[in-house]
Amino acid sequence: MDMPEAESTNRLQQAFAQLRDDMQRSIIGQPHLIDCLLVALLADGHLLVEGAPGLAKTTAVKALAACIEADFHRVQFTPDLLPADLTGTDVFRPQSGSFEFERGPLFHNIVLADEINRAPAKVQSALLEAMGERQITVGRSTWRLPELFMVMATQNPIEQEGTFALPEAQLDRFMMHVTIGYPDAVSELAILRLAREQARRSLHPQAASQATLSQAEVFAAREAVLSVHMAPALEEYLTQLVLASRDAGHYGPELKRWIAWGASPRATIALDRCSRAHAWLAGRDFVLPEDVHAIAHEVLRHRILLSYEAEAEGVRSDQVIARLLDLVPLP
Repeated sequence: MDMPEAESTNRLQQAFAQLRDDMQRSIIGQPHLIDCLLVALLADGHLLVEGAPGLAKTTAVKALAACIEADFHRVQFTPDLLPADLTGTDVFRPQSGSFEFERGPLFHNIVLADEINRAPAKVQSALLEAMGERQITVGRSTWRLPELFMVMATQNPIEQEGTFALPEAQLDRFMMHVTIGYPDAVSELAILRLAREQARRSLHPQAASQATLSQAEVFAAREAVLSVHMAPALEEYLTQLVLASRDAGHYGPELKRWIAWGASPRATIALDRCSRAHAWLAGRDFVLPEDVHAIAHEVLRHRILLSYEAEAEGVRSDQVIARLLDLVPLP
């Protein structure tokens, strides 16, 4: 890496470090969620976040969008939502006697699909082409989505009435599946004080702050992430982790009994991209095994399908992934 390129990379890393600090001041008690949001942004992927109500899932993605020079749109998923409510539809214009395509929310840069499991499968499937191909098809016309396009979907694991489980094909489109829990006592007190301060500020509105990152800087950071070095031995380790989920019997009867279906090749690609992004955010230009371990659960959690025996025994996918990390030897 030559000197100008190294200086540019350092400047971008500092900008993302500042972005992380800014988000942590408004999103308290969820540092892992913030890191995963930044990793997904750098790795050009989509994020599924699962957690109880009130844990700042929506606030986090809104805070990220506010710091980037990008369009943001929130869609509240409900049982009566239609696919056209996401993609857009052809609207008849009496003045010209012709149909004109009216673009839907998916044409924004950052889209928040709030409570995605409340919409039926037909609506959920409207996201498949957009997330996988970065385009949508309405009638006979295909429309390209913006170059900067990221979907963050949230779902509530508590309420099951009136919800629709996401199909495996759509789950695989999400680069990471992040689960979040309640903040600790110190964070809870800080949240209380922050909410009180925000209530005071709402009484005296101020001009909106300017975005800290341009789209050009995001694309430059993505290019820098792709240049992060990963040793061949670590590439082999990363691949063996995914292959182990498909050939679990090689690592013992317990894993073979727990896993019904292993992770797809998308998992290998996501592990590679996310590991590089995680290392880059840490200020390094090379990947360590710790980077792979840091995001392995998020990448594999929704891609490893458990057997009936595992579910009957109360085994969770995170337990299976932890077992894989223990059994697959490090390089």
